[in-house]
Amino acid sequence: MRADLRQMGTVTPMLPLLSPDLVESFGRDGAVVLRGVFSDWIETLAVGVAKNEAAPGEYFAENVPAGAPGRFWDDYVNWGRIPEFERFACESDVARLAAELMASDTVQLFHDHVLVKEPGTPTVTPWHSDRPYYFVDGAQTVSFWIPLDPVTTETTLRLIAGSHLWEKDVLPVRWLKGDDFYPDTDDYLPVPDPDRDPDRYDVLEWALEPGDAIAFHFGVVHGARGNPGAGRRRAFSLRLVGDDARYVSRPGRTSPPFPGHGMVDGDRLRSDWFPVLIGSIS
Repeated sequence: MRADLRQMGTVTPMLPLLSPDLVESFGRDGAVVLRGVFSDWIETLAVGVAKNEAAPGEYFAENVPAGAPGRFWDDYVNWGRIPEFERFACESDVARLAAELMASDTVQLFHDHVLVKEPGTPTVTPWHSDRPYYFVDGAQTVSFWIPLDPVTTETTLRLIAGSHLWEKDVLPVRWLKGDDFYPDTDDYLPVPDPDRDPDRYDVLEWALEPGDAIAFHFGVVHGARGNPGAGRRRAFSLRLVGDDARYVSRPGRTSPPFPGHGMVDGDRLRSDWFPVLIGSIS
């Protein structure tokens, strides 16, 4: 792993970028929409996504079942080889926004994630929570989901408000096969279906323009419909963690796996693999 992202260190306090109401909403609902915060970065990220598609990384995956129409691919942990992703993590306001949302003095980069649904793709992104797939736990986590194309409420990310506070995580499943990710299913809640039981869940759905972002906690249950329209739906996501994030072992291979990391339960994420963008850790 590369670890040459700029270490920002402790900086002179700056005026907040977010209102207290937004920060409060993030804590309560686990997700907020941020309008226009990355408008200056869309072209840069689009170049990075094109490079990613042209030269897939080791975790690249095709997510449309054999014989089904359309294309839905994703890839992650590419910031070390795609300069545009590294620049965004290092030079945009994403780390400051993360620090405010998490109420954290430190911000570490966990990983990047690209998800692209081509036109005419009915394949959905299944309802899931990211937290059980990851080997990191803690209250101070945030992902930024940034569309590079306009999205409607039919193609946007969908999130269940407050699900990061549920007593258990939702059972993680493999997207393409639909089978269980780990063997101990009793440790998890069944995957919900808000469309079949709409009165039970408060689903957050926002139409978005390039430059907008949805910020959400690692524990929030989310998914997305297919992309039946005529335009692409490219999304870039960045995952960040804060002060209380610690390594936690899982009952199987995590996603991303980060083989050979050498961490044990209770460790802070090693800063040579997961660079510190704000603050400092020992």
